[in-house]
Amino acid sequence: MMGRRALGLVFAALALVAFAQGAWAATAADQVRSAIDRVLATVDNPALKGDGEIVERRAAVRKIANEIFDFSEIARRSLGRHWLPLSEAQRAEFVGLFGDLLERSYISKIELYGGEKIIYSGERVDGDLATVSTKIITKNGTEVPVNYRLFKHGDRWMIYDINIEGISLESNYRTQFNKIIQTNGYNSLVEKMKSKQTQFAGEDAQKRRGK
Repeated sequence: MMGRRALGLVFAALALVAFAQGAWAATAADQVRSAIDRVLATVDNPALKGDGEIVERRAAVRKIANEIFDFSEIARRSLGRHWLPLSEAQRAEFVGLFGDLLERSYISKIELYGGEKIIYSGERVDGDLATVSTKIITKNGTEVPVNYRLFKHGDRWMIYDINIEGISLESNYRTQFNKIIQTNGYNSLVEKMKSKQTQFAGEDAQKRRGK
């Protein structure tokens, strides 16, 4: 299973690669590169800094993420064969829970960004699929390879998976979800996600009260 450090880096990367509006005509690699400034500008915005602005700050980043991440596709791939029996209502509920928990669990990681260098090392396109390869150079000089997998949706590219240090986000979650479903059923997974969502909402409310 992917370690906490790796997961943190994954979602720091997730937040860093939300695309800027109007940049869709560029290549996938160009879009990834141009997105970083917009997300970091949001995090660095003085009006959105501090625990008291956590809800507004994360809502701003989530809005950007919604423009590039296909949460429906990520959710479908993460559930694997368990996606097929679900009704449309169940699928919509799961996508909403999954997307919210991705953001709430790991968006705080980008707030720890301290100027680490990001190198864009290549782009591979195969029809409507693309892989953008990057490396995050940490302050101690460690190279962390991060590959973004995208597909063409109309005139823009959408992320459906991220691979960091050889570990796929999609595969990691599929393993975890499959274990829970096989042990206790699909409804148990949904209840766990709802419980975690409530927990995060309570933590956010507490931080806002301390504003």
